[in-house]
Amino acid sequence: MGKNLTPPPGDGDDNILPVDLKAALEERYLAYALSTITQRALPDVRDGLKPVHRRIVYAMSEMGLRPNSAFRKCAKIVGEVMGNYHPHGDQSIYDALARLAQDFSQRYTLVNGQGNFGNIDGDSPAAMRYTESKMTAVSELLLEGIDQDAVDFRDTYDESNSEPIVLPGAFPNLLANGSSGIAVGMATSIPSHNAHELCDAALHLIKDRDATVEKLVELYIPGPDFPTGGIIIDDRQSIIDSYKTGRGGFRVRSKWEIEDLGRGGYQIVITEIPFQVQKSRLIEKIAELLIARKLPLLEDIRDESAEDIRVVLIPKSRTVDATILMESMFKLTELESRFPLNMNVLSMGRIPKVMALNEVLKEWLDHRREVLLRRSRFRLAAIEKRLEILGGFLTAYLNIDEVIAIIREEDEPKPVMMERFGLTDIQVEAILNMRLRSLRKLEEFEIRKEFDSLTKEKAEIESLLASEDKQWQTVAWEIGEVKKKFAKATEIGRRRTQFAEAPEADDAAILQAMIEKEPITVVVSEKGWIRALKGHISDTASLTFKEGDGLKVAFPAQTTDKILIITTGGKAYTLGGDKLPGGRGHGEPLRIMVDMENDQDVLTAFVHDPQRKQLIASTAGNGFIVAEAELVANTRKGKQIMNVSYPDETKLLVPVSGDHAAVVGENRKLVIFPLSQVPEMSRGKGVRLQKYKDGGISDIRCFVIADGLTWEDSAGRTFTKTKDELTEWLGDRAGAGRGVPKGFPRSGRFSG
Repeated sequence: MGKNLTPPPGDGDDNILPVDLKAALEERYLAYALSTITQRALPDVRDGLKPVHRRIVYAMSEMGLRPNSAFRKCAKIVGEVMGNYHPHGDQSIYDALARLAQDFSQRYTLVNGQGNFGNIDGDSPAAMRYTESKMTAVSELLLEGIDQDAVDFRDTYDESNSEPIVLPGAFPNLLANGSSGIAVGMATSIPSHNAHELCDAALHLIKDRDATVEKLVELYIPGPDFPTGGIIIDDRQSIIDSYKTGRGGFRVRSKWEIEDLGRGGYQIVITEIPFQVQKSRLIEKIAELLIARKLPLLEDIRDESAEDIRVVLIPKSRTVDATILMESMFKLTELESRFPLNMNVLSMGRIPKVMALNEVLKEWLDHRREVLLRRSRFRLAAIEKRLEILGGFLTAYLNIDEVIAIIREEDEPKPVMMERFGLTDIQVEAILNMRLRSLRKLEEFEIRKEFDSLTKEKAEIESLLASEDKQWQTVAWEIGEVKKKFAKATEIGRRRTQFAEAPEADDAAILQAMIEKEPITVVVSEKGWIRALKGHISDTASLTFKEGDGLKVAFPAQTTDKILIITTGGKAYTLGGDKLPGGRGHGEPLRIMVDMENDQDVLTAFVHDPQRKQLIASTAGNGFIVAEAELVANTRKGKQIMNVSYPDETKLLVPVSGDHAAVVGENRKLVIFPLSQVPEMSRGKGVRLQKYKDGGISDIRCFVIADGLTWEDSAGRTFTKTKDELTEWLGDRAGAGRGVPKGFPRSGRFSG
């Protein structure tokens, strides 16, 4: 028989309700975002734990896995956590558990692991069926007092059990171990700190609630203390700013030292690397840079690590400066990394909030006081209950024969005893439940002793609950005990991360150190195409160009050099010798490498020499001296050096040498004047060098007047005019000059 295909009675849409898609999506996404923020990714400011970690620690405590007990298989613990408290994937729970046991991930581990829990190279832990674990002393501190009504509990996901909303947290876990997580629309990233320092800062805050972040950093918490050590190179002010706003970051460098190999040779040994950097990946990256020849000062890298980190760097030669080598390594590799600070935590367990350092500590202290009050009230209730029972025992002991008689003779001894001795229901119940053998022990002295000591304890608790000062004294005493346990004098408590200022190293030298030094020949064509041929090529006649293009300038350089390009518009651009396109083909147009205007052409290009000065001149005969250091431009936009407006343009750039300048115009008139008459500027229009009725400048030569003026003709012959022979052309700047001497090249230039 086929399926019944008849439609339901009615119009078939009885149960379909129209829903506004936007509203439905907003509602569902908001619910998802809230659950991610509060139930997964952000830690609680009070115990520093996310729900999964809290459930792991609590489950281990319920299983009795105390620091002094035996280890249990992690699979058993994960099963317990998943079945009772955390209905998510077993792998995610085990990953969280394993991380709590890694001493390179956690500054103070919460889990004592036995077996392979992964390593700093990034290897994964062994499967949970092979590894075992139990709690550490830190976990025990976090749970201290949980069975004394210290915190609220809620039902677990299936309502068959209950779990703590937050742990009592006697250890300053949030800052001591740090945290990181990505929620929806917000994230958290908190580095680990030194517990001794945190306790000191907390004790100071108990005395002075208004202590500033500056004071806490100055006196107690200089900065993070990472499990893997390293050196923080931020200055004090930037650390204070990060802690004040709750946002910022810390630059962490590897710790390194020089090992002397004798005869002037040395090697660098890295003993600590930045937090959360995988050692194997770091070494791979350095090896890749070596192969790519990005680290010319480094010969080789070796990983000699065993239990401790020992990465050996071998310099290219004994003359290599170790500081410059390391600075170039810090710039290019994860030997220096930045750990972000974003103290976004759940305040009061509910509200996500970015908090400052002092606010985080204050909220932890308030939580500790609340735990103290709840434990004290719990203990007080227990004492009162016990005192009531002891009072009943005392009465029974004083009237023992009568009590026995009533129990023997009465069918219902309870009401009779209550009426006869004025006892309460609880007291009579305790007397009736007492074993006969206890009668022998039920001595008045013992009862009175316990009664008195409990009465005294009750009075102490009542005075504690009545006095805020006493409460803070007790909290301070508890923190003092934690401080003793994790003092800097102990192995676990000693500070691992150091502070230092980055050494002053010459940036130019560091950049040089990052480029392999090789000879090249730079070729620039008339139409502005550039390329770099390997090696120094003296014969440029064999160079080929695109049709209609030809050679503008070619010169030898090194890959480490800066190449300066000057345009007819008076702009200077800078390119690194190592960044130029290779010699195959015709190279690349300069216009795609720098922002050159379309109406400008390349005037010249040359290797930058910071010691040199240049005389720059425009067609109209204006000019000035500019230091080459001023020509260096750090951006694609270049640097405007000479102000020229159409039709005038920059025409000449001549190296400054000697004491006089000879300027020849297109009108074949020559004027010679002292260079001291030309000003030195970093930018401008310049001053008049030679005066023209029409036409413009043709060439300039700087020379020493005592040596005379030299030029070459088109046939390559050299002519020299002595100082005395030049007398008629000597004058001042801006003169019109006189006709050129006999034999001067027809081209109007000093070199044929």
